[in-house]
Amino acid sequence: MPSNRLSQEKSPYLLQHANNPVDWYAWGPEAFAKARDEDKPIFLSIGYSTCHWCHVMERESFENEQIAAAMNQFFVPVKVDREERPDVDRIYMLFVQATTGSGGWPMSVFLTPDLQPFYGGTYFPPDNRYGRPGFGAILQHLGKAWGDDREAILKSGASVMEQLKAHVAGDTTQVALQKDLLDTAFSGFKRSFDSEHGGFGGAPKFPRPSVHNFLLRYYQGTKNREALEMVLQTLREMAKGGMNDQLGGGFHRYSVDERWFVPHFEKMLYDQAQLAISYLEAFQITRENYFAEVAHDIFEYIIRDMTAPDGGFYSAEDADSVVDPEHPHEKAEGAFYVWTRKELNEILGEPAADWFAYHYGVGEHGNVDSDPHGEFGGKNILYEAHAVEETALRFKILEDEVISALDEAKIKLMEARSLRVRPHLDDKILTSWNGLMISAFAKGAQILDEPKYLESAARATEFILKNMYNPETVVLLRRFRDGDAAIPAFLDDYAFFIQGLLDLYEANFQVYHLDLAVQLTAKMIELFGDGERGGFFSAAEGDSSLLMRLKDDYDGAEPSGNSVAALVLLRLARMADKESFREQGEGTLQCFSQGLSKAPFGMPQMLAAYMLSLSSPRQIVIASDGRTDEFSALLDEVRLRFLPNAVILAIDGAEAREGLSRYSTVFGEMTAPEGTAAAYVCENFACQLPVTEAVELAELLQ
Repeated sequence: MPSNRLSQEKSPYLLQHANNPVDWYAWGPEAFAKARDEDKPIFLSIGYSTCHWCHVMERESFENEQIAAAMNQFFVPVKVDREERPDVDRIYMLFVQATTGSGGWPMSVFLTPDLQPFYGGTYFPPDNRYGRPGFGAILQHLGKAWGDDREAILKSGASVMEQLKAHVAGDTTQVALQKDLLDTAFSGFKRSFDSEHGGFGGAPKFPRPSVHNFLLRYYQGTKNREALEMVLQTLREMAKGGMNDQLGGGFHRYSVDERWFVPHFEKMLYDQAQLAISYLEAFQITRENYFAEVAHDIFEYIIRDMTAPDGGFYSAEDADSVVDPEHPHEKAEGAFYVWTRKELNEILGEPAADWFAYHYGVGEHGNVDSDPHGEFGGKNILYEAHAVEETALRFKILEDEVISALDEAKIKLMEARSLRVRPHLDDKILTSWNGLMISAFAKGAQILDEPKYLESAARATEFILKNMYNPETVVLLRRFRDGDAAIPAFLDDYAFFIQGLLDLYEANFQVYHLDLAVQLTAKMIELFGDGERGGFFSAAEGDSSLLMRLKDDYDGAEPSGNSVAALVLLRLARMADKESFREQGEGTLQCFSQGLSKAPFGMPQMLAAYMLSLSSPRQIVIASDGRTDEFSALLDEVRLRFLPNAVILAIDGAEAREGLSRYSTVFGEMTAPEGTAAAYVCENFACQLPVTEAVELAELLQ
């Protein structure tokens, strides 16, 4: 099959369309020039490689010779990977949401040659169905209208864009932030909380870890037990459900039902990173090993299946996978993950198959009563239907015997599953998502005392610095794939990677990572900061193809770049004694003060930054001539605790003392008796007398 020009791209999503009969262009000057020269509108299709409905629209429309001919005749077709170009995606998503009331992917937008949108939507079926107009008919209608009624099209599109630009500019009046907005946000999440199944809102249910981040910090500050219990129940129910890959670890994208049972099976790196931290923090607070075990499973999945040979982390795995290797083009959602009872019997034998089936809810004829996808007939989604204790009682065996049998069964099933065709892997490496995963591994190393997690965090960091960073200009790139690094980084790339560096510093105390965080933060302010109104734009200046510069503030599946930027600025102000960073961080909070005050539920990660700004600066510094047993004992005492508003530093030798002294001379004065270690706990930059025993440090940390 002949390929189109997308065959020259690096994006896995664009490459998926390289053999379409559509005359696709990538977003860029070549496509724009063709549209102007031929006086054709642009058809812009935005998606990502693991998007289920993107695959459906490709099969139905982009591989259809007749529809492709219409696209090529009337339009300049352009493909964009939203994960490579979130700046382009956000602009046209605003338009689609404003004109249709909803958004999603694939996103389908028709543009004038000067990139002004005039009609848009998401998935379009090839012909009229599901109450949606057929894509073929839309192409014919808009192609004709461009020739016959262009003035009306241009007027309509310009009107919507004027309204959008006015909306984005918004009312820039700032208001004084009040602490009671934290109570308002808590009450809002409490109202939407599903007290039976955990999570917030109804089906479909998406994990939103930034809500956990807010509620756990709200609990820490208020001791309101409800805030904690909402998070703990959500984490338990998610981990028991089909949302959690019970065999291989890691979480799927969302649940189509309210009880976390039937997932949409794609796996995203950013979900693994953020959920790992939620489980780690739940473990820190409760000391329940269950939460630590779920975090371990996530990390093992990432190490095994999502880590490049050189240490970077891949982006995602698809929901769809091959059902039968003899028919590789026939795919179904979740085929890689589901099981028949017959398969279990053959692989596990009796009685292990009975025990496993009872524990994981396996039915003789499948366990999905109401199958929203129509693809699981006779198959089973594994979920924790019964606890170990219940399984032991049911079969009159010891709990230890159940645990041992289940562990052995998982090994056998993982071996069998490894023979199946794996879902498509999106193997591009994104700076932003790697930053989130670096944070998770660094925190995992600290909280679980696991050296290999620190190694994963450090290797990924070095991968970014080697392949996607220019030390001379202190500039990051966003994407690496197949030997090629490209696309100037966006705000979230800088903010998330800086956050990863700070968490890595608190794991290994190499001042180099703190220094680098300071340098990149200064560059982030230079590239994206709004010196007039505060806050940060999502993209840097200078790209003429962008109709406007946006400031992202919604903490959704990923936290917003502004929320994380505010957090790292406030943390660095305390770690590196940078008053200008504190002012910039508080200025970011003020920039979004109207939104925070009116609708705090949309910005839970920003609320976490606000809580940090309200807290007294707290530094915990451990001083020693080296990594002695005494040093480790003091550090372990700190890491036992959930201390979200504290920063942790270490002076474990001359190099660290010299490095930290560049930020504050106070660090140079912190010493320990020879051959031992001392901990300094400082509030508002005033330090209490150092202590050398863990029990003394524990009293100071109460």
